[in-house]
Amino acid sequence: SHSRWEKMAPDFKDINGRCILLEQNRHSSLCREFTVISPKLSLRTVLVYTAAVWLVAYCIFCVTQNTSVLSASIIVTLLGMILHLHLFKIDQESVLIIGSVGVQMNTLYASGRESVRFIEMKKVKDIVINEAIYMQKVIYYLCILLIDPGNPRGVSEVVPVFQSAKPRLDCLSQVYRSCQEILQQTGRTVNVASVK
Repeated sequence: SHSRWEKMAPDFKDINGRCILLEQNRHSSLCREFTVISPKLSLRTVLVYTAAVWLVAYCIFCVTQNTSVLSASIIVTLLGMILHLHLFKIDQESVLIIGSVGVQMNTLYASGRESVRFIEMKKVKDIVINEAIYMQKVIYYLCILLIDPGNPRGVSEVVPVFQSAKPRLDCLSQVYRSCQEILQQTGRTVNVASVK
């Protein structure tokens, strides 16, 4: 059995300038795992949103003298926080690439909920870095290109990786190079030039 080698990479930043952490686990020469850990939910942000909702509710209460407005604001705030943690706030995203087997993507939400997607290697055409325009600026993202069954030269689907964390190019390049090493070792055709 292969020993597990772990490397904690230095801090990278996301497209908004917030610090993220890239963790790399090399399970073997054909099996590597990459985990991007996003910043935790800011207590200041929670307090600002809570105070804003309660202030609006208090103003409405002062005008209407209806106490149910205050109760409703508390319930809305609590439900909003629970839904945000369960559906939207992602703590970490990971990609496990296993040579001739496939690619598994895991998303861990702040509530503890986990989402998993597995793609068989025979469906993977390539792993590339793409560019897109986001909020009036050019950003880069890592994606998996899936082979079109009807046209082996075509692409049936583009699966973005690390959608929530949105790491910058320096972080993506590190993951990209490792993925390409595995694809090359398993005999996959690589058509995209290496990112420096």
